[in-house]
Amino acid sequence: MTPFSLGRAYLALSNTTKKPRKITFVSAVWFASLAVLAPLANAQQSGYQPANFTCDWLNSGYCSVRSDCNLNSINHGPLESIPDNVGSAGSEASMGGWEDSRTPSPNANANKISGPSPLPDFNRDIYYRNKLELSFDVGWLPINIPFPFDVFEGDPYNLYPLRYTLVPIIASLRWHIDDVGSPWILRGNWDVTASGSITAIPRGAETRYFSYDMGLRRNLVHPNWRTVPYIEIRAGLGSIDAKGPLGVYYAQGQNFTFTMNMGAGARYNFNPRYAISAGLNWMHISNNNLSAPQYSNYGINVYGPMFGLDIALRKHSRHSDP
Repeated sequence: MTPFSLGRAYLALSNTTKKPRKITFVSAVWFASLAVLAPLANAQQSGYQPANFTCDWLNSGYCSVRSDCNLNSINHGPLESIPDNVGSAGSEASMGGWEDSRTPSPNANANKISGPSPLPDFNRDIYYRNKLELSFDVGWLPINIPFPFDVFEGDPYNLYPLRYTLVPIIASLRWHIDDVGSPWILRGNWDVTASGSITAIPRGAETRYFSYDMGLRRNLVHPNWRTVPYIEIRAGLGSIDAKGPLGVYYAQGQNFTFTMNMGAGARYNFNPRYAISAGLNWMHISNNNLSAPQYSNYGINVYGPMFGLDIALRKHSRHSDP
C-alpha cells in the first residue's frame, strides 16, 4: 500500500477507537449527574431542604451543619413520636430551622458566675448617730509623773516626793453624735461622754475623790474591724479630802479641785450591744492655785491601765446611712 493509503487507514482506525471512549466518558458524566440530582428531587418532594455545610477551617478548624428542616413535613408519624432529644437544649428547633451550635445564647452573659460581693460593714450597726450607751470604767493608776504642761506655765518639770496611786471608778453615759465618716485612718465617729466618778486613793495623803466629768472620744472605725482604737479626753470638777490645810506637806491645798483625763486604747465589740475596752489613762487633779498663797498647789499626776464595759441602751440598733 502507498503511504497515503496507510495514513488514511490509520486515521480511520483512530476515529473508530476514540468514539467508544467519548461515548463512555459522556455516559459516566450523565449517570453521575443523575446520582446527584435524584436525591435532591426526592428531597424537594418530601419538603426537605439540603444541608448547608459551613466551615471555618482558617480561624478555628471547625465545621458546622445548618439544616433548614420543617419537622412537620417529615414523614415519620405524629410529632409525639419524635424523640425527646430533638429540639432540646444545645440543638433547639424553631420554625425557621436549627440553631447554630456556635451562636451564643442571648442569656449567656446573665449565666456567668459573678465574683463574691464585699461584706457589709457590721460596724455601722454599732457606731451611728444618736446611739446611747452606758459605760463603766475602772483604772489602776500607780505611775507618778510631773505635770506635762509645766513647760508652758514656766514651772520646773519636777516630780514631788509624795507619791499617789488612784483607782478611779467611772460610770458614763455615751452619746454618739454622728455616723461613721471621714477617709482612711481618720474614718470613724465621735461620742460625747457625761461621767460621774468615785476615786479611791490607796496611796497618798488623801483617801477619796469625787468628780463630775464631760469628755469627747474619737472612735477610729474601719470596715469590719471588731477591735476599734480610740482616743479621748475628759475634764471636770471634783472634791477631795484635802490634807494640805492639815499640815501634810505636798498634799492638796483645798477640797475643791479640777480634774482632767486623757487616754487611748481599743474597744472590742462582741455585738452591737456589748463591748469591752482597755487602754492607758492619765489623770490630773489640782486646784489651779486657788488655795495659794495660803496653801501651795502641788496637784496629782498619775497614769496607768484603764478597763471598761459598754452596753447599748437600745436592744435593736439603728442602721446608719452607708
